Amino acid sequence: SMWVMKDRVNIRNALCDLQLAVLKVILEVRELSSIDQLATITEETAADTIYAIDRVAEHTITDWFDAHWLTQWPVEVVMEGLECGEVMTFPKGTPVSDTILKCIIDPIDGTRGIMYDKRSAWMLAGVAPQRGAENCLADIEVAVMTEIPTSRQWWADQISAIKGEGIQGVALNVLDGCKSETIELNPSQASDVRHAFCTVSRFFPAGLTLLSRFEEALWERLYGLPESPSPLVFNDQYISSGGQFYEMLAGHDRFIADLRPEAFRKLGIESNLACHPYDVVTSLILEESGCVLEQPNGEPIDCPLDTTTPVSWIAYANFALADAMRPTVKQLIKEHF
Repeated sequence: SMWVMKDRVNIRNALCDLQLAVLKVILEVRELSSIDQLATITEETAADTIYAIDRVAEHTITDWFDAHWLTQWPVEVVMEGLECGEVMTFPKGTPVSDTILKCIIDPIDGTRGIMYDKRSAWMLAGVAPQRGAENCLADIEVAVMTEIPTSRQWWADQISAIKGEGIQGVALNVLDGCKSETIELNPSQASDVRHAFCTVSRFFPAGLTLLSRFEEALWERLYGLPESPSPLVFNDQYISSGGQFYEMLAGHDRFIADLRPEAFRKLGIESNLACHPYDVVTSLILEESGCVLEQPNGEPIDCPLDTTTPVSWIAYANFALADAMRPTVKQLIKEHF
């Protein structure tokens, strides 16, 4: 393989530096917008503001690649926000056919949550050997995700993984120049989900009823109707795939399913409000931490490394839990979608 371990470590460090640079710019921009301005955003201007913070991230990313990318690794960057068909390579002007790596990036995953200063958003990036149109999610060998914290938080977590090498986590102190401290992240080892957080994603009105019916049926089929009046599982609609992945890594959530493309297909809804490959580009981090990430049919998660393919995914905190739930999950997916 063209990769030697040192190269993968260097590339991981480079992606960590990239995301740190973007984080610092976003924090600066936020300092300049008063909380009042953010708090009084109306629906009419929300799009502009969202647009602005996404654009700030995109410009910072391209500037960083220009100034800092390792020139011995000519790279094609695939990123949310690039115009369809727009090609971006570094060093600038390198023909795609001469690039060795492909880097897929979501500049800000969870814009809605961070714009309202409600919940952390995440920057996501993954790098794979360049295989042109053949590239798929399984090719990613280095992945990094960095938290964009709300204004009331002083820690931002950054988690990275190299294929076959496990994960590394640090917390960055945003009040102190983003100094870092090592952290441990441990997904849940429980083999059931009683009294835990488990979610079927339904962030928007589209497909809501069908997705809810599936979820209700899932808990009933797995555990029967609860004898006690206290709820069996809790739901957390965190509108960020990166954020959902983090909740899994941190041991907060045990099961998450994003089946919006299945629901939209079934209902004949034309919607782009679903996951795309850049939203799940850090799936390597989940896999390296011992979580299970699958397609609805139970196959390992996979998709092309583009910006348009809708992606459905199911995450389990560990293998034992996946084995316990999978047969029921698959059966109910057949019945509902």
